[in-house]
Amino acid sequence: AAGNYPLDRYGFKAQDWWNLYSLASPMGTSNRKSSSSQDGLVKQREIAFCTLHADEDQASTAIALLKDLDGIDGVERLSPALIRVRYQISHVCLADIEDLLADRGFHLDNALIHRMRRALVHYMEETQRMNMGCGRGDSNCTTKVFINRYRNRDHGCQDERPRHWRRYL
Repeated sequence: AAGNYPLDRYGFKAQDWWNLYSLASPMGTSNRKSSSSQDGLVKQREIAFCTLHADEDQASTAIALLKDLDGIDGVERLSPALIRVRYQISHVCLADIEDLLADRGFHLDNALIHRMRRALVHYMEETQRMNMGCGRGDSNCTTKVFINRYRNRDHGCQDERPRHWRRYL
């Protein structure tokens, strides 16, 4: 099968090293379940942890922390040092998840390929969130879109005549 390539010590398939596009897309996209309406809003990313840590199974500990957070649809353990996170970009981004993990004492893998992938994903998600009207740290930006639409809409009298004509009588 096309998707059955062995993983190297960093958890990457051999074809990922040569494909620049795969730096931003999640690995294993062939078995990704996506719906056409949610395709751009639900992200699936992999987070690699440093293997030189007191907790040898950081993945299981991270799953226990992340599974109940708002905006995270699912977390699965791929290896003791690798998890796959599925989340809604309108609620949370990868940078927020990684910041939370780092604050709780987890050590992310800082190999060059992981840092490049994270930087590219952070840029793409920040741009997408800004285009959606979400700023950094906004937990529920979709309500802001509706609030702004409501504020900009004309309310009250829907009479199309100019104001001085309406007040004539």
